[in-house]
Amino acid sequence: MRSAFYLSSLSLRNSVYWGLLFLLVSLWVPASVLAESSDSVRAAVVDSPASDLWRAVRQREGVVEGKSQVKSMDSGMLINPYGDRWRQFRMEQLLPVAGYILGGMLILVALFYLIRGRIAVEGGVSGKKLFRYTLYERSIHWFTAVVFLSLALTGLALLLGRSLLLPWMGPDLFSSIAWFCKEAHDLLGPLFLVAVLLMFVQFVGRNIYEKGDLTWLLKGGGIIGKGHVPSNFFNMGEKSLFWMLILVGGVIAASGLMLLFPIFNQGRVLLEFSHVAHGIAAVVMMTAVIGHIYIGTIGMEGALDGMTSGYCDLNWAREHHDHWAKACEARGEVLTDAAATTSANQSSADSIPTPERG
Repeated sequence: MRSAFYLSSLSLRNSVYWGLLFLLVSLWVPASVLAESSDSVRAAVVDSPASDLWRAVRQREGVVEGKSQVKSMDSGMLINPYGDRWRQFRMEQLLPVAGYILGGMLILVALFYLIRGRIAVEGGVSGKKLFRYTLYERSIHWFTAVVFLSLALTGLALLLGRSLLLPWMGPDLFSSIAWFCKEAHDLLGPLFLVAVLLMFVQFVGRNIYEKGDLTWLLKGGGIIGKGHVPSNFFNMGEKSLFWMLILVGGVIAASGLMLLFPIFNQGRVLLEFSHVAHGIAAVVMMTAVIGHIYIGTIGMEGALDGMTSGYCDLNWAREHHDHWAKACEARGEVLTDAAATTSANQSSADSIPTPERG
């Protein structure tokens, strides 16, 4: 009986040994086969002509072009490495920097108002008026202002909306707003070019720099500090804003047309460059316009009168445009407040004789 037990134990041990050996072999063979397959795959990837071609093309700095039977713009472009750079610039530089600049300008204006306060007419409102802008000139100004502000707001919604509006609006509402802003921006864009051309034709003659403009700038135009700074019909600040509108606004309009209309034979690289120029120029222009709006509304007493009624107060003109005011007084063009109101209520302000634009 002891021999039988011994034989059964030996048989059990042999079964265990053979079972373990079989398990090791069954695990080792698939692993070795898989390793050999992986080595074969890696070798195939390394030796693949397509992979080598991709690496050679992707690591180049410029655009690689080939030949294609498809005849269209950029149809022969194999890969455009500038696309990633444009995307990184937009996401990592343009968006945050634009937010910092515009937000910083708003904060600066608010602090300036708290420190400096509203600039009042030192001599007080005189009750006498000088005719300053015709109805046509005011119409051009407000047309440009409405178009620009509409484009600025819709453009900012498209530029910063994903990071500022989407988190609290949600995707449904933001998608509707983004669609509306996109359509409005595209429709109003060409009108901005018309506005820039109208502004140039109408106001270029009075915005040529002249002697005394630099002095006005160095003294802060009477806004920074105290005291009057002589100037003519337009001071250097107004002239500089005008030329910024013409030059920077021209860049905005031209680049916008490139992005909007596919009729200029423009390729991807040109479109990316146009987008960069459009965004930078728009941020620069909006920053300057924030200051212009501040001065024309709450920043300075009497500054908005000329663009609403066509007339400005005599004391305001003496303090901010004294050369022009003196010339108007010498020609006897001073009106009483009642006479100016009666004239402004006429059917057309253009029927009023326009004073010499000195």
